[in-house]
Amino acid sequence: MANASEPGGNSSPSPLSSSASASPLAAPGLKLAALGAILCVSLAGNGLFALLILKERHLHRAPYYLLLDLCLADGLRSLACFPAVMLSVRRGAGSGGALPPGALGCKLLAFLAVLFCFHAAFLLLCVSVTRYLAIAHPRFYAKKLTGWTCAAVVCVAWALALATAFPPVLDVGTYRFVREEAQCTFEHRHVGANDTLGFLLMLAVVVGATHLVYLRLLFFIHDRRKMKPAQLVPAVSQNWTFHGPGATGQAAANWTAGFGRGPTPPALVGIRPTGHGQARRRLLGLEEFKAEKRLCKMFYLVTLLFLLLWGPYIVACYLRVFVRPVAIPPGYVTASVWLTFAQAAVNPIVCLASNKKLRVCFWARFPCCQSPRTSQGTLLCPLKGFGL
Repeated sequence: MANASEPGGNSSPSPLSSSASASPLAAPGLKLAALGAILCVSLAGNGLFALLILKERHLHRAPYYLLLDLCLADGLRSLACFPAVMLSVRRGAGSGGALPPGALGCKLLAFLAVLFCFHAAFLLLCVSVTRYLAIAHPRFYAKKLTGWTCAAVVCVAWALALATAFPPVLDVGTYRFVREEAQCTFEHRHVGANDTLGFLLMLAVVVGATHLVYLRLLFFIHDRRKMKPAQLVPAVSQNWTFHGPGATGQAAANWTAGFGRGPTPPALVGIRPTGHGQARRRLLGLEEFKAEKRLCKMFYLVTLLFLLLWGPYIVACYLRVFVRPVAIPPGYVTASVWLTFAQAAVNPIVCLASNKKLRVCFWARFPCCQSPRTSQGTLLCPLKGFGL
C-alpha cells in the first residue's frame, strides 16, 4: 500500500516508512525468520496434502478435489511471491533500497499475488455453494458434482481471478512496489484519485457472499433439526377391514380372525410399492449427514481463517483509500501483511486438525510424520475402512 510513487515503481520516502524502521515488527531479522518459517510450512504442508489427495483413492471425491486446487494454489503463491519479499527485506528495500525485481518483474509479482488471493476467495465461494448442495440437495449433488464438474468449477475460479487481476497490468489500477509492505502489490491511493476501490469492494463482496451461503446452510440444518409432532392419519373401515393411509397390518389379522365380513381387505393405500426409481433415498442417512456436516465445518474453518488473516490487511487498504496514510500505525501495516502471508500455510494444519478422515489417511500414508506414541494408535485405523 502506498499513497504516492515515482514512475519507476519506487515510492518516495514517507514518515510512515521512517517510523517503521523503529518498530519491532519491522525488524528485518524478525521478518525474514517469520516469512522463512511460513514458506517452509506452506511448501511442506500443501505439498504433502496435494500428494495425499492424489495418492489416496478414499479421497477421490468432489470436496477433496477442490481442496487439492486450494493447496496447489497456496503452494505456488508461496513459491512465486515469498522469495521476492524476503529478497527485498534483505536488501533493505523497505528503507529506500533499489527495487529487486525491476519494474516489469514487480508488475508480474503483483499480478501473481493478486491472482492467488482472488482465486482463493472465488474458490472458497464455490466450495460453500457445493457444501450447501451436498446437504440441502444430496441427490442433485451426488449426480451432478463429478470430477469433471469439479474441474469446471476450478477453471471458473481461475478465470474469475484472472479477469480481476489482469486489468492492473494495463495500468487500470496500479501495481507498484510498496516499501511499507516490502512487496509488489496494489498501490491504494486516496478515494479522490483511486483506481483500486473496485477491487477492494469485489474482494469484500466475495468473502461476504461466502459467509452468507454458510449462514443459509446453518439455518437449513437448524430448521431440519426441529422436532415435529407425528400426525396420525386414521384408517378407513366399514366392516372391520381397515384400509387407507393410516392402515396397518392389523386389518388382515382382524379379517382372518373372523371379525370382518365380505371380501379380503384391500392393499394398504398409504404405502407405495418400492420401485426401481424410488429405492434410492431422497435424503441423506444419519452417517452421511454427519460426514457432510464435518466437511462443512472443515471448509468453514478454512473460510473463517481466510477472513481473519486477510481482514486486518483489507481494513488497512480501506484506511488508505478513505483516510490519510500516516494515520495507520506502521506496526499494524507490517503485522497485517505478514498475516496474509501466513494464510498460505494454515490450511493444511486446519484440515488435518478438523478432519479425522484426513488424519487417518495422512498418518497411514506418511507414518514418519508422527511420533511413536501416536503411531501405535493409528495403525488400527485403516482397518476400519477409513471411517469418519
